[in-house]
Amino acid sequence: MKKRTKIIILSLMIVLLGVTGYLNIVLNNTTKQTSTNVTTTSYFTSYRNDRSSTRNQEILYYDAIIDSDSSSQEAVKSAQDAKMSLIATMEKELAVEGLIKFQGFSDCVISIKDSKVNVVVKCASLTENEVAQISTIVREQLGTELKNIVIIPAE
Repeated sequence: MKKRTKIIILSLMIVLLGVTGYLNIVLNNTTKQTSTNVTTTSYFTSYRNDRSSTRNQEILYYDAIIDSDSSSQEAVKSAQDAKMSLIATMEKELAVEGLIKFQGFSDCVISIKDSKVNVVVKCASLTENEVAQISTIVREQLGTELKNIVIIPAE
C-alpha cells in the first residue's frame, strides 16, 4: 500500500508539473499579445493627449496676448489670426481622422504643418488601394499635394 500511494502521489505531481508548464506558455503568449496592443493604443492615445495639451497651452498663450492691456493692436491681431488658424487646423485634423476611420481603419492620427501632412494609421501594413484611399481623403479635404503627404502604418 505504501508503494502504491507513493506512485499515485508521484503521478499527480508529474501531471501538475505538466499543467503548470502549459499554463505558463499560454499566459506568456497572452501577455505578449496584450502588451503589443496596449503599446499601440497608448501611442495613439498619448499622441492625442500631447497634441491636445500643447494646443491648449498655445491657445492660452494667444488668449493672454489678446486679453493683455499692454499688447499692441498689431500683437492682438496677430494672436487672433494665429489662434483662428490653430483652431482651423484642429478642425481639419479631426475631420480627416474621422473620414479615415470611416474607411475601416481602427485608429489614426494626423498632423498638419504648413503644407505637409503626416498620417499614422493603426495597421500592420497598407495596400496600394488603402494608401490611395487615404491620400484621396487628405488631398480632397486639405488640398495637399500628393508629394506632401506621408502615410505611416503603425501596429
